[in-house]
Amino acid sequence: MKTSLLELLFPERLLNHFDAKEILILCDISTKKEIYHIKLDEKNSLPLGYDKLAYESKGFMNEKTIQDFPLRGKAVYLLIRRRRWRKKTDKTEIKSDYSFIAEGSKLTKELSDFLKGTGRDPRRYR
Repeated sequence: MKTSLLELLFPERLLNHFDAKEILILCDISTKKEIYHIKLDEKNSLPLGYDKLAYESKGFMNEKTIQDFPLRGKAVYLLIRRRRWRKKTDKTEIKSDYSFIAEGSKLTKELSDFLKGTGRDPRRYR
């Protein structure tokens, strides 16, 4: 069985829906300590229950930066981009529902809320 390092760090279901695009080791100027930036893009899979012929991917929403659990004393930031799906006929936009991930996973509250979309202004995603 081949296991990637990210599979050890993140909940399995998170990586079922997002691809790690880049991992950067940066330096925080104020603290002079290394920090990790992990860029995650939502996979190009239409949410369940929608007709593949009626919707198309229209790129990504604005990137959201979320601080996650530290690794070896270094700050970890997830830079997450969710896909924008638009109906071809009337331009209605939809997004994936990730509430099931947050239910049984150990995620930070901020990451959980971001994935579930709770407490967020829906107009922000247009």
